[in-house]
Order: sequence, then structure tokens, then C-alpha cells
Amino acid sequence: MRHYENLVIVKPTFTAEEIQASVKAVEEVITSNGGEIAATNAMGMRKLAYPIEKNERGYYYVIYYSVAPAAIAEIERRFRINEDLLRFITIKYDSNREIKAWNELVKKANKASEAPKAEEAPATETPATEAQTEEAPKAEEATEAPATEAAAE
Repeated sequence: MRHYENLVIVKPTFTAEEIQASVKAVEEVITSNGGEIAATNAMGMRKLAYPIEKNERGYYYVIYYSVAPAAIAEIERRFRINEDLLRFITIKYDSNREIKAWNELVKKANKASEAPKAEEAPATETPATEAQTEEAPKAEEATEAPATEAAAE
């Protein structure tokens, strides 16, 4: 199995749900042909260098995967048939230096996809920390109560 990267540009006229469906279809094409997706990178909506089919913008999506070289012809054929895609490019990583670069790109893409999840995690931990801070004053009040009783006697 060789390492590949695909950059696909999806039409910008779609809604967010339609874009995600198109991206899932692209991933399905790769996996149905025996590919193993290592990482993905949603680059978002960007301005094109030149208009394609009267579109000034496009949704960029990068997929890093491993697949047998014979499957690439079928994957690219299915990409050409897909009318949701404005453009696509397939890059093969062949030499050891290129494979090392591919591994670094995969790590970077995985780290970028984990970053939004890490930002969401503290929000879920907030109620637990609030509960801990609520318990702490109760413990302080319990220690202060005997001292005030002793002072009253």
C-alpha cells in the first residue's frame, strides 16, 4: 500500500449539510476501494485563484490515506463523475523522504482536528469544578462552627 493525499474542492453553493455529504461521499469512494484514511483536514471555504464554472470560492478538503496503486485509477474516475467537485488532485508519496513528510502532515492534521475537541473539554469540566468549589466552603463552615460555639461558652 502506498501513501496518497487528495485535495478536493467542493462547490460553494451547497449548504453545510450538503458539503458534509459530499465529503462523506469522497471518503466512501476511497474506503470502498480498499483505502485506509489516516487523517483529514477541512480547510474550509476559500477564494479560488481563478473562477471555475463561474464559482469564485470553493470548500477545500484534504484527505491523507493509504491504498493499493491499482485503486487510484478507479478513485479518480469516480471523482471525475462526481458533479459536486470543482477540482481534485491526487499526490503520491513514494520516496522515504516523501513518506516521512506524509507522516508529519498526518500528525499535523490529527493535531488540528483534536484542537477543537480540547477546547470543548474544559466546558464540560466546568460543572465538576463548580461542584468542588461549592463543597469547599461547606467544609470551611463546618470547621468554623465549633470555634464559634467555643467562643460562645
